[in-house]
Amino acid sequence: MDTRDVRFSILRQENEERERIVQIEKGVMSLNQRYADANRARFAEHKLLVLNVLSSPGSGKTALIARTLKDMAAEFRVGVIVGDLATDNDAERLRMSGAETLQIQTGTVCHLEAAMIGQALDAFDLSKLDLLIIENVGNLVCPAAYDLGEDFRVVLFSTTEGEDKPLKYPTMFKRADAVIISKLDLADTVEFDLEAALNNLYLVTPKATVFELSAKAGLGMEGWYDELRHRFARLKSAQS
Repeated sequence: MDTRDVRFSILRQENEERERIVQIEKGVMSLNQRYADANRARFAEHKLLVLNVLSSPGSGKTALIARTLKDMAAEFRVGVIVGDLATDNDAERLRMSGAETLQIQTGTVCHLEAAMIGQALDAFDLSKLDLLIIENVGNLVCPAAYDLGEDFRVVLFSTTEGEDKPLKYPTMFKRADAVIISKLDLADTVEFDLEAALNNLYLVTPKATVFELSAKAGLGMEGWYDELRHRFARLKSAQS
C-alpha cells in the first residue's frame, strides 16, 4: 500500500466516524424533542407558564428567581426546578421563599434535558401551580440546543461578564425569547459599556426583548414582572 492509499484510508475512516457521530447526535436530539413535546402537552393541560432560565455561572439566575418568588408570591403559585452539576445550594436558597423546589444534580452533564424535567414533574402537583421556573445548569453552550418544553426561554447577561458575551455565544442568544442584562447596580463599578453590550446583542438577534435590571437592588424588576403577567394572561386566554 503506497502513501496515497494510506492517506485515503485514514480520511475515509475519519469521514465515517464523523458521520456516525452526527447520526448519534441527531438521534439524541430527536429523542429529546419527543420528551419536550410531551412536557409541553402536560404544561398546556394545566395551563402552566414555564420559564427556562439560562446563563453562564455567576450571572445572577438564582438571585433573579429568588427576588421574583418573593415579590410575586401574592400573584403566582410557583414551583422551581434547579439544575446543577453538584450540590443543592441554589435549591436550598430558593426553598427559603416557600416555593416548592426540586434539585436535579446532573453530574457530568452540562445541561438539563427534557427527560429529566419530565421525571421531575412527578414531584409536583401541577394543578396547584401557575408558574414553573427551571433554572438550567450554568453554561452558555450545551443548554442552547435542548428544548425542555418551556414557553419562555430567558438568557441572563451580567454586567460583570463583559460586553461581548453575545458575540462569543451567538446560538444561546439567538434562541432566547428575552435577554436580561443583570447586576445593573454594578455597571459603573465594573465600567460596563451598556451601549456597546446592546449593540453586540442586536448584531446577533436584532429583535431581542431586553430587560435591564438588578435583582439585588430591585432596579428594573417591575418591567420583568409585567412581562410575566402579560405572558401568563395570554396563555390563559389562549387556552380558555
